[in-house]
Amino acid sequence: MKIKIFYIFILFFTSAIFVRAQDHLEIVTGNGEYSIPVYIRQGTVYFSVNHFAEVLDIKYNYDQQLGKIELSFPEKNMIVTSKDPFVVLASKDYKQKDIYQLPTSTYSFNDKIYIPLVYSLDILKIALKENLEYLEPAKLLIKDGKKVVSSTAKNSGIYGVEIDEKANGTLVRIKSHQKIAAYSSSFKQGILTISLKNVHADISKFNKVSGEGLIKNLSAINSGPDTDLKFKLSKEYTTSEVISAAGSNDVLITLHNKIFVRNEEKEKYKEKWDFNVIVIDPGHGGKDAGAIGVNGVKEKNVNLGIALKLGKLIEKNIKGVKVVYTRKTDKFVELYKRGKIANEADGNLFISIHCNSTPHKPTDANGFEVYLLRPGRTKEAIDIAERENSVIKYEDNPQRYEKLTDENFILVSMAHSSYMKYSEKFADILNKELNKDLNIDSRGVKQAGFYVLVGAAMPSVLIETGFLSNRHDAKFLSSSRGQQKIAESIYQAVKKFKGQYEKSLQSE
Repeated sequence: MKIKIFYIFILFFTSAIFVRAQDHLEIVTGNGEYSIPVYIRQGTVYFSVNHFAEVLDIKYNYDQQLGKIELSFPEKNMIVTSKDPFVVLASKDYKQKDIYQLPTSTYSFNDKIYIPLVYSLDILKIALKENLEYLEPAKLLIKDGKKVVSSTAKNSGIYGVEIDEKANGTLVRIKSHQKIAAYSSSFKQGILTISLKNVHADISKFNKVSGEGLIKNLSAINSGPDTDLKFKLSKEYTTSEVISAAGSNDVLITLHNKIFVRNEEKEKYKEKWDFNVIVIDPGHGGKDAGAIGVNGVKEKNVNLGIALKLGKLIEKNIKGVKVVYTRKTDKFVELYKRGKIANEADGNLFISIHCNSTPHKPTDANGFEVYLLRPGRTKEAIDIAERENSVIKYEDNPQRYEKLTDENFILVSMAHSSYMKYSEKFADILNKELNKDLNIDSRGVKQAGFYVLVGAAMPSVLIETGFLSNRHDAKFLSSSRGQQKIAESIYQAVKKFKGQYEKSLQSE
């Protein structure tokens, strides 16, 4: 067993002062450019061994409890222990072990093991069997024996970002050569972190600093196999959404801001926000029959029956509240006109009533669903929205909806962000009331891009009251008793929501 002591003094190590401002180490390889976290202690740069292994696709075993990590290189295993100055390079059969003593100890930070960079370069050269070169500031080149490959050598991953500031929020488009299948997000102390899984970024593209709008600073870090986007946001930030852009590998991020935050604006809008107008929208009608049930019932008739019964309950029992219908008879009303009717009536709540169905009948699928206006996240939600939106084929000018796609639709849904907390609250109450009183299962609260909800500038929901393609649901929905039960459940939800709505306004 050999014990080797490395005291490596590299002239350009004075760059550690410069590196102090960095929070990552760039690694350039033949496969592209990556970034891993660093930790600076008394002027010495330490890098994460865990992240180093991940970006270079080196298999490793990490025992967090023992504070020990073992990296499996092609010919050797490298063993690093936290708070220990000794690094071991062992043969694959462990019969040969070389122990190297560093002039400083390793450390554990954020559940990862950090090793001093310059003092471990020669050890890594032996383990990798590659030439390493450390450049200022905080860049490590791993050569392939012939040449250093530039960071643009690989045409994959995230290559750009576009930021579009709007009055009610910000739309961020993350441009990617490859599909981003998953993400996670967290918000803490004014920093929104969105981790895009199994993709790396050209981090030089993320140097957007703005003194206006929600985003004060945006940076990207290639952390292990993922890219972490860090948004430093203003106090006006409220919520965010992340979705895949249709027709491309891009990811769209919406950042919503607060509105009506100043007291004078609250007073200005107080009358509009008084809860005194409810708009009931029976879906379909006239030449648009909607879905046809297994028992022959037409969706348009079920929707109208429930709507009229609901309106009577509200008018009779909730004093001071006016009911407005988008239709009270069997007539066709274009989708955009439904929102227009609601807005002209200064509505405070928009309830669109529909029935679900499947392409093949009969089906076992059953139950009601409550939808919010947001881009759909599941194939089922998207399919339902497409079916409901397809009624525009009956309209004289269906082209008016052509721009309601991709980020244009998202920008429209962002306009609803000021009402979204009320929409979410009503949807939750409604789901509970329907589930409590009906002999139909709940399929939960979901989100999808329904055109009919786009135009209504108020808290809005769309209800799929059941499946007309299901024998049990169809029988219940087509009966006067069933429609009355659904109307009563919706009425109870409206009554409860009204009380909570007015109480929340008083506290704001």
